[in-house]
Amino acid sequence: MAFPRRRYLYYHRLRSLVKVVSAISGALLILFAVLSFLAPSPNESEHFHLRHHQTSFNAVVEDPVTNGDSVFHIPSSGGKLDRDIWNSRNAKFFYGCSNASAKFAKAEAVTHPTRYLAIATSGGLNQQRTGITDAVVAARILNATLVVPKLDQKSFWKDASNFSEIFDIDWFISFLSKDVKIIKQLPKRGGRTWTPYTMRVPRKCSERCYQNRVLPVLLKRHNAVQLNKFDYRLANKLDTDLQKLRCRVNYHALKFANPILEMGKTLVRRMRMRRKHYIALHLRFEPDMLAFSGCDYSGGEKERNELGAIRKRWKTLHKNNPDKQRRQGKCPLTPEEVGLMLRALGYGSDVHIYVASGEVYGGEETLKPLNALFPNFYSKDTIATKEELEPFSSFSSRMAALDFIVCDESDVFVTNNNGNMARILAGRRKYFGHKPTIRPNAKKLYRLFLSRSNMTWEAFASRVRTLQRGFMGEPKEVRPGRGEFHENPSTCICEDSEAREKVKADSRHKKHGKLDDSSRKDVMVIDDQNDYDNDEPEWPDLDDDEDQSGPQEKLLYNITGSDYDAVISDEPELEEMLSD
Repeated sequence: MAFPRRRYLYYHRLRSLVKVVSAISGALLILFAVLSFLAPSPNESEHFHLRHHQTSFNAVVEDPVTNGDSVFHIPSSGGKLDRDIWNSRNAKFFYGCSNASAKFAKAEAVTHPTRYLAIATSGGLNQQRTGITDAVVAARILNATLVVPKLDQKSFWKDASNFSEIFDIDWFISFLSKDVKIIKQLPKRGGRTWTPYTMRVPRKCSERCYQNRVLPVLLKRHNAVQLNKFDYRLANKLDTDLQKLRCRVNYHALKFANPILEMGKTLVRRMRMRRKHYIALHLRFEPDMLAFSGCDYSGGEKERNELGAIRKRWKTLHKNNPDKQRRQGKCPLTPEEVGLMLRALGYGSDVHIYVASGEVYGGEETLKPLNALFPNFYSKDTIATKEELEPFSSFSSRMAALDFIVCDESDVFVTNNNGNMARILAGRRKYFGHKPTIRPNAKKLYRLFLSRSNMTWEAFASRVRTLQRGFMGEPKEVRPGRGEFHENPSTCICEDSEAREKVKADSRHKKHGKLDDSSRKDVMVIDDQNDYDNDEPEWPDLDDDEDQSGPQEKLLYNITGSDYDAVISDEPELEEMLSD
């Protein structure tokens, strides 16, 4: 009896366990069914995953100037570099030298007493400055007395200033008295005003060109000749003494009139009061400049319509391929791109910037990214009162002269195009101690700016520094005789070889015969610049169809806007607007 009872109890417990397991299994099945109903489909789940991944990728590439959260994080400081960002390397071994040689006769010995040369300049302030400089040399070639040049008062700039209102006329005459005889106006002839014979000479006219074209007119028919539209009417390559005379005129004789000079010094002093060092930036981002360039700045239909309407003013301008223009380095950098370049070169957010610019296309909105990178942002309008600027504000050349002074005195000058002001200042800063002058290597930087989203800031900055070698205003960046003389006055730059050799000898002694770092980097700069020469297009000289004596030169400089000579003969207003 005991065995059947135990068997019955065992069977009863098993049945109970099966019921419990079945109940639990059923509950789990119901729960799974509910979860399956509520869960998203596989496709939707995959879409969610991809969307999340895409958001993360965008966060990586977004620019912190506008969005602030990415791997491409722009530091507020310039970082630690192996160079002094405020001085050119090895500048101490070079100096300006423009004294005449012993064989260069005094003016009184060579000037013909009844031979007069008058000049009518053309364009804005800096284009006229090149004309004045070359006019003195032309007078010397002709052994003529120079009449103080007439400034252009009818061009695009519409400035009624005369020579004495821009430059110190008495200093100009007295400083050059040993080189060229200069008078303020033609003497009267028979008691009446003497009207000179007017003519033009071709661009880049050599010594022989002047002797063949102008001298016969002076000798045979008239004793006074006026050369009109006198800009770039003298060859780039001349005899050494004539080149040095160019330098004496440009860097010593042409001194601004006292009111301009004093106001300019005031602006410089106010910049120095804010910070020991400052950068001067010639931005050149005006609507006319951008319209001429034919470049696309991602402003959409509105930008194309606005700049296209301006462009129609010049009939000779054809439709350009914006991407091609950028690839060839013919477009000014945007203010943001200028700011990124400067930060990569080591200039932090605490650096003070003086901006020499006209009306910026897009106004404050365009400047906002640059202002975010460099908050200490000034112009003559912000550091001087309206009352202080009132004597100058109605005269474009006088206002341009104030910018010229502040840019010339800056520790670092940055140019965003290669107009006359940029060229003259580049040459002047070489002559007076090789102060850093930065020209964007726009052709190479363009590609880098396009790909910056795919790299870290450190990689970007390193690449910028590499691409800018040869574009920083260092000694020997440009081979002697290359480029425009006003930009590269190599004849007037001398090297202190003894001091350099002494430093090299000391360095070799310390490093057991190895080249010092600065020497190695000089070689790198020169090699890089030579590569750059080969990239540059050869621009034609489109002045008339007149013969010129002397070969045409390949231009060395990096043209970020255009070659201005290309439109000169057909579009005088365009030339004048772009010249400075």
